[in-house]
Amino acid sequence: FCMTKIALFMIMCSYVAGTCMDPIEMDTYYDDMYTCLNAGYLESLSKSEEIGADDINQHGIYMKFVCMEKEIILPKGKPV
Repeated sequence: FCMTKIALFMIMCSYVAGTCMDPIEMDTYYDDMYTCLNAGYLESLSKSEEIGADDINQHGIYMKFVCMEKEIILPKGKPV
């Protein structure tokens, strides 16, 4: 069984290094863009608090994210 959901991909960058890490797909899938976008903002805030002000300021770290449609294949009898 296949269905379309919205996947959240987080990307951590450093303007000091001038690079971004590869996108990381989060484990939760969303039914709509609105919910995914709000989750992306919350995850960005959570990650910045986890990293801390010292490292963020020293390395110029910032978070980006993108929400994209994704086909999800479900095993029989398993809810999303």
